[in-house]
Amino acid sequence: MNIGIIGTGYVGLVTGTCFAEMGNTVTCVDIDEGKVQKLRSGGLPIYEPGLEVFFRRNLREDRLHFTTELAEAVQGCDVLFLALPTPPAEDGSADLSYVLGVADRIGALLAADPGIGYRVVVNKSTVPVGTAARVRAVLEGHGLVAGERFDVVSNPEFLREGVAVDDFMKPERVVIGTGSEKAAEIMTQLYEPFVRQGNPILVMDEASAEMTKYAANAMLATKITFMNEIANVCERVGANVDHVRIGIGLDSRIGKQFLYPGIGFGGSCFPKDVSALARTAQEYGYRFEILESVLGVNARQRAVLADRILARFGGSLDGKRIAVWGLAFKPNTDDVREAPAHVVIRRLLDAGAEITAFDPEAMETTRAVLGDDIAYMADAYSALKGADALVICTEWAEFRRPDFARMHRLLREASGDAVIFDGRNLYDPWRMAEAGFEYHSIGRPHVAPSPEGDGAVREVTLGLQV
Repeated sequence: MNIGIIGTGYVGLVTGTCFAEMGNTVTCVDIDEGKVQKLRSGGLPIYEPGLEVFFRRNLREDRLHFTTELAEAVQGCDVLFLALPTPPAEDGSADLSYVLGVADRIGALLAADPGIGYRVVVNKSTVPVGTAARVRAVLEGHGLVAGERFDVVSNPEFLREGVAVDDFMKPERVVIGTGSEKAAEIMTQLYEPFVRQGNPILVMDEASAEMTKYAANAMLATKITFMNEIANVCERVGANVDHVRIGIGLDSRIGKQFLYPGIGFGGSCFPKDVSALARTAQEYGYRFEILESVLGVNARQRAVLADRILARFGGSLDGKRIAVWGLAFKPNTDDVREAPAHVVIRRLLDAGAEITAFDPEAMETTRAVLGDDIAYMADAYSALKGADALVICTEWAEFRRPDFARMHRLLREASGDAVIFDGRNLYDPWRMAEAGFEYHSIGRPHVAPSPEGDGAVREVTLGLQV
């Protein structure tokens, strides 16, 4: 099948590359000429595990093409996927200007050339309920008849950055929103090779498909936020959130995923989609109070670590050097949109700290946001040299089993103390105390090393006031 992908961000690139991997001929369109040239030359503008192998293979085998000309895709492709940005507007709603603008251009191209056949226009972007109807209206505004010249489909993506290729190639479900049997058949044929193990292709109306995407992200964001609230209560009552997490996760009605407390969620999806769903509800006269709370709690949670660091150092970080491990909003990506690490860093900079930072993949994307306000180090241990404390903001695998003796030595060289603030609960508090670290984590007892330095530990309260 000939497929057009409009937009070459995370979703567009993964979608186009994976469709090409299944033997389809894919034309990807982007207005950024420099980006298109880089893609044509075999360069990827994003980091996503597993993508590069598929990408280069399909370039080499001439199944994956890139252009700045929308007309090439409209004229040559049976299915046109809109994988365009839907950034949050000031009121929290999704900005649909890119989606509707491209729909208008597609309509003009189809109207100008009656020889172009029937096209399926697919909303792959995360869009609020009613967007498929709005896209249809834009196309009909050019005199095109739905069902004859085109149909509009809502086909939300459920890709997790860091494992997006696996998610696309082996989806748990495919959601197709359309009232057209013809469009549903085309989309089903397109996706059948990806669900050979029996996972379902769900055909439903457009509004339900649009709501399914928002509801899924909102539920996951709510689950994360709930556990962060539980962690905050655990600290005050003397409970251990790790025990609580395991205890509730074994309940099949709850499940084990998304129960890890930390310093809040970020990325391009959860903050934007939760806000957009709450705004959609408001537009229809309903106040979605749970989601309003999720957004508020998440904003507070991203400040928790910085508050503790400030409290530990007496309210001022003047003259202090703080090392930060992890800049991306999650591991296995270079995406720093809404990254909790950036919230922490800005708070520390405002308090007078000097920041040395390392991330395996997100150094350049962070530099594009923070510039040279922080120092970017070549490796994790270089960041620790001269640091008064280490802050862990992203749970990269390589941070899970570091050289603790080396870490202890480097941290003690600066201030005499080996202080770690772990926003992702990577290490065992008792083992860290035994190794001589002053270790602070989220929702777990604070275990301090013996002041005599004899390897013994003493448990102390976190000092939080109810």
